[in-house]
Amino acid sequence: MKISTRSRYGLRLMFELGLRYHEPLVQLKVIADTQQISEKYLSQIIIPLRAAGLVESVRGSQGGYRLAKTPQSITVREVIETLEGSLYPVDCSDGKECPRQKICPSTSVWTRLGDKIIETLDAITLENMIEDYRNRISADLAFDI
Repeated sequence: MKISTRSRYGLRLMFELGLRYHEPLVQLKVIADTQQISEKYLSQIIIPLRAAGLVESVRGSQGGYRLAKTPQSITVREVIETLEGSLYPVDCSDGKECPRQKICPSTSVWTRLGDKIIETLDAITLENMIEDYRNRISADLAFDI
């Protein structure tokens, strides 16, 4: 199973907004430059994030984006599901009907895998990502001294 570029970039976009949570607004150009992602691509990714209520926007020359909730309250699962859809690896494990579902030997495998993916991504918030990032940066700086 692979996570799409859209979701990887979307998570980096949300991380950057979380990192700058106390700034009034952040322009996509700043995020694009910092994360080295096309601003045009980010402008497409931000649309579903805004529609899902994870991001707020303000129009105008001084406009930009901000998180709609605190970094502690946004999970990686919310971001990835918004951009990918279901995190279950196959449809039958996500509650969709399948004529073989009751007799299929692999249904329980896919369901357990999907449950673990969701459990793991639910346990990681943007705040956790920011803390991990800051710890890695601090460790790298301490090592360089």
